[in-house]
Amino acid sequence: MASKEPVTELDPQFSSPDATPTPWPEARRGLEQAEVYWLTTVRADGRPHVTPLIAAWLDGALHFVTGPRERKAKNLAGNARVVLTTGRNGLGDGLDLVVEGEAVPVRDGARFQRLADAFAAKYGPPFLFTVRDGALYGEDGEVYERARLAFAVAPATVFGFRKGRSFSQTRWRFA
Repeated sequence: MASKEPVTELDPQFSSPDATPTPWPEARRGLEQAEVYWLTTVRADGRPHVTPLIAAWLDGALHFVTGPRERKAKNLAGNARVVLTTGRNGLGDGLDLVVEGEAVPVRDGARFQRLADAFAAKYGPPFLFTVRDGALYGEDGEVYERARLAFAVAPATVFGFRKGRSFSQTRWRFA
């Protein structure tokens, strides 16, 4: 997965004069604690597709699940490059985060179990998964009772947009 300590840069063009770069541990906490993320994938004809979803931070990457017939899974089969965003929907304060990377399928049974545990700890029902037959299965509800594909997005680049009186744009680049 991604290196633990990225190169951090403040973009002064999009930051207030008194701004300092946001530390990576603060941004990582934002990625770990967010409840809703927006995933952008690209359709075969080049049109973007954006959808909200849940995700869990595990082993230096954001992980999400989807059904094999869902639009995002179809898009990822042709183009693994994605953008995941999260933040606060307001201008007064907060930190918005944009993660650029590739969505890599999770195939390891041990990681499936750790991922199921991470989703259970973070979200609880109805996002409880069991691992069987090399896939995640939902325990609750019609939508989640089918097998789910899991993907890991290790950040290549992350942008942080600090909002408020002192605003900033921080970029973290990973090796």
